[in-house]
Amino acid sequence: MTNYLEFEKPLAEIEGKAEELRAMARANEEMDVEKEAAGLDRKAEQILADLYKNLTPWRKTQVARHPDRPHCKDYIEALFTEYTPLAGDRNFADDHAVMGGLARLGDMPVVVIGHEKGHDTKSRIERNFGMARPEGYRKAIRLMDLADRFGLPVVTLIDTAGAYPGKGAEERGQSEAIARSTEKCLSLKVPLVSVIIGEGGSGGAVAFAAGNTVMMLEHSIYSVISPEGCASILWKDAEKMREAAEALRLTAQDLKALGVIDRIISEPLGGAHRGAGQTVSSVGHAIETELKALMKKKPDTLRKERRDKFLNMGTKGLAA
Repeated sequence: MTNYLEFEKPLAEIEGKAEELRAMARANEEMDVEKEAAGLDRKAEQILADLYKNLTPWRKTQVARHPDRPHCKDYIEALFTEYTPLAGDRNFADDHAVMGGLARLGDMPVVVIGHEKGHDTKSRIERNFGMARPEGYRKAIRLMDLADRFGLPVVTLIDTAGAYPGKGAEERGQSEAIARSTEKCLSLKVPLVSVIIGEGGSGGAVAFAAGNTVMMLEHSIYSVISPEGCASILWKDAEKMREAAEALRLTAQDLKALGVIDRIISEPLGGAHRGAGQTVSSVGHAIETELKALMKKKPDTLRKERRDKFLNMGTKGLAA
């Protein structure tokens, strides 16, 4: 069953009518409706192309949050072999919002880390909707330490609305854990490639995304705060999220122009949820390409270039 977004209602009506005709034909073999159904299919394709031709930032936000969009677990299962998950921060607990471990990408041994939101009610609750607690970031630090020790490149897959803001998380040092995870990213002497596959929210995303190469899927978002949160602060009205999304410059296209990210990975027409296999394959190819280029660089060069990249961000055009 297709999950349609709010702005896709015209598409839902046409595709629904085509499916109704085909259902009637299945029930009555004497009916021939294929010509009419094919005409509706062509109309639906045109509506889909028109809807996605020039998405607003708020609509991109909706696409980035689509429940059928491929998540971290999907990428790991499809792209990586010999995946061996590692659990726990060796201090408090295992955070299921963060998954990671040793794996192979093609013939290349790597460490892969990512946020996992879950696909249904049970898994979303178990994964805390992809919002990591301090132990999740400390698990990631442990994995990055392991990668550094054995000279393994790191791949991070970012998809979170932000770090979990609960009382327990704050008591266990949420801010400190995020800061140390960001610091660990910047200090690695191995290649670090980061991909925002859905939402990249606030410091909870940056803690995994301070990479040598930072990529975003075409309809993913990356921002300091959610549009709803921004609207609540600036206008005291969460319903102004559309205006906030415009102001935040959170799209991949805006962030590429600003120099915050390095590369945009195309999605199939209609978003990643309409072509999950194609999307996963595109992401895998992009990661492999970037890692092969980065593996040619010396460890100290990798760290220096990564640190300089983020320390100089936002200084372009400023007077010396």
